[in-house]
Amino acid sequence: MSLSAGDLRDPQKVSGPSRRILIVDDNVDAASSLAMLLKMTGHQTQTANDGVAAVKAAEAFLPDVVLLDIGLPKLNGFDACRQIRQHPWGRAMKIVALTGWGQEGDQREATEAGFDAHMLKPVDYRNLMTVLASMDPA
Repeated sequence: MSLSAGDLRDPQKVSGPSRRILIVDDNVDAASSLAMLLKMTGHQTQTANDGVAAVKAAEAFLPDVVLLDIGLPKLNGFDACRQIRQHPWGRAMKIVALTGWGQEGDQREATEAGFDAHMLKPVDYRNLMTVLASMDPA
């Protein structure tokens, strides 16, 4: 990932409209780092580190976008996505699988679970910003 200082001063240049983004990853450092980077480019962020916490955080924070790992403790990302989608408050959220699980079956299951997009780790920040900018706000 390569961002210039100008990119960070001008969030619209990189990220489009400001979003409320929930980052869910059991790797606490990865979740925190991505949250910090997204904040630097004008987004409001929150993190969670397991699937159960993800569902609770989605209900409380009501993000526009959830960046959701699949291989999570307590409740995997597929099931967390399904649970979020069961609630009226979660039906319009944009949910992106941000995962190391990239086999064709994983992508198919992500679509069936209700994910709007599937991205592989390590994420390319500019590609992530392109995906976020292409999504209509919830």
